[in-house]
Parts: sequence; structure tokens; C-alpha cells
Amino acid sequence: MADEKVESSGFKVVDRRAFTSEGERVPGPSVEEQHNREPETRLDAQPAAAQPAAAPPAEPEPEAEDSETSERFAMLVSYLSTTAMYQLGLLPGPGGEYLPSDLAHGSRTIDLLEVLQEKTRGNLTLQETKLLEDVLYELRMTFLEVQKRASKQQ
Repeated sequence: MADEKVESSGFKVVDRRAFTSEGERVPGPSVEEQHNREPETRLDAQPAAAQPAAAPPAEPEPEAEDSETSERFAMLVSYLSTTAMYQLGLLPGPGGEYLPSDLAHGSRTIDLLEVLQEKTRGNLTLQETKLLEDVLYELRMTFLEVQKRASKQQ
């Protein structure tokens, strides 16, 4: 693994990870020590003539999404959607029996997923957003079908 790369676009990429892939600390000054030094002594410093005059500050790179957090979010959505399906009488209970639909509780569980969607808006990955949208769409359509069947039986 190279510490530095010079790409054809003129950008210099510096590997600043503090640990190797084996989990050992990389020898040399830490990232904090490098950034606390004067610009001319920093490892990534460029001569004054090479630095752009009015370069805008670099945007911070978004952190990589933790796959465990993503899996836990998907598990929460799955748990709530399964609960709603059970409450709507579409899934068997633990003993294999189907219970009559409970539209009030099913509706509340769907509402909980809607609250989750509203409160996490802008903080989810595209995959998580799509999962939540798809689940809510399917549950809403299913709820309407169960409600229609229940009104015909009365």
C-alpha cells in the first residue's frame, strides 16, 4: 500500500490512517501532530507558489456507513412490518394460528414506521430510504385491502 499517490488530475492523495489493516499503529507522527505543525513543516504542505490563491475549503468526506448500523435499521423495519402484518391477520402467530385482523393496532404500527421515516429523513442511505418507502407502500396497500374485506363482511 503506497503512502502517497499523485493522480493525473493534480491532486495529491495522502494515506493518513493511523492503523494498518492488521490493526497495528502506523509509525510516524499522528494526524493531530501533522495538522498542528506549521504549514511548511507539515507532510502535505506545498510551496506557497503551488497553492491556489483563493481555494474554497474542502468539503468533509462523508463517513462510511457502518454496515452493522444499516443491518440493525433493516431489522427494526422488518420487525415493525412483520408486526403490522401479524396485526392485520396476514401472518400466523407463534402456534401457527391466524388471528382476526386488528385494524387499529395495525394502523398504529404503520404510523410508527411513518414516524421513523419522518424522523430519519436525510440521515439514511439510499438503500435504507428505499427499504422504508417500499415497506410503507406495501403495508398501506395491504391495510386498504384488509379494511375493504372487513367492511364487506359486515
